[in-house]
Amino acid sequence: MRRIVSAPATLLSELQSLYPDSSRTTLRQLLQGGRVRGNGEIEKNAKRELGAEDLIEIALRSEDRTLPPGLSILHEDTDVIVVLKANGLLTVATEREREDTAQAYLNAYLGARREERIHVVHRLDRETSGVLVFAKNFHARERLKEQFAAHTVDRLYVAVTEGMMQPPSGTIRSHLLERKDLRMQSVEAHPDAKLAVTHYRTIADAGAYSVLEVTLETGRKNQIRAHLSEAGHPVAGDPLYGAKTNPLGRLGLHAKFLAFTHPTNGKRMSFTAPLPKSFRDLMRLAQM
Repeated sequence: MRRIVSAPATLLSELQSLYPDSSRTTLRQLLQGGRVRGNGEIEKNAKRELGAEDLIEIALRSEDRTLPPGLSILHEDTDVIVVLKANGLLTVATEREREDTAQAYLNAYLGARREERIHVVHRLDRETSGVLVFAKNFHARERLKEQFAAHTVDRLYVAVTEGMMQPPSGTIRSHLLERKDLRMQSVEAHPDAKLAVTHYRTIADAGAYSVLEVTLETGRKNQIRAHLSEAGHPVAGDPLYGAKTNPLGRLGLHAKFLAFTHPTNGKRMSFTAPLPKSFRDLMRLAQM
């Protein structure tokens, strides 16, 4: 069962509304058994505070537990599968890690139903959480890739950065080149550099930190992290790009919103990944 929270509540009260005939003891056993996920991650704290639009999932005992706690399905049809990825999970395999990836888990999920392997369309960094879309066939992959190339896919991220952004909103435009240490860097001119355009808007001032909404015209590797670092305000928890602090205990970057045109029926589809609790807690402190 999957449910979007409509108003602030605790996890236990939300479960009580879902299962009004179950005792509190039964619901706590449901939690302790690891069958409840909040925004894609197993949640056992009955007192956990939920915000509007949080995603709650309850697994059936008989359900095939192919997907790990860090991966939840938001939508699936014959052409696409949209997931919520937790921070810490790779999107695709690397030379060092081939099994613990969103791609590998979705291949196992589809393989259990004798469906073909997943097709990668775009990626999120390992430590970035949020919405991802994969294609389930070649036709869907090519149509989705065309949309990303034409910049008709809408993407919105929330970033927590060190310091106060000045100006509070704007556009960062440069050509990014990958260095030998795998870090992306803006350069004046180079045949291998690619244009990157990042728009940002400050939505909260959390003292030593800014909370930004970031939209992309292009989707280069580490684009947001590189651009904000070069602007003097690296993403919190990102030592590769110069961050000195880690208030969230993770990279302060979350892919909140994704919208695209369905590759077969032509309908516009949009998906929102609720902000992680650590992000909301930081924003709540900013409002006090």
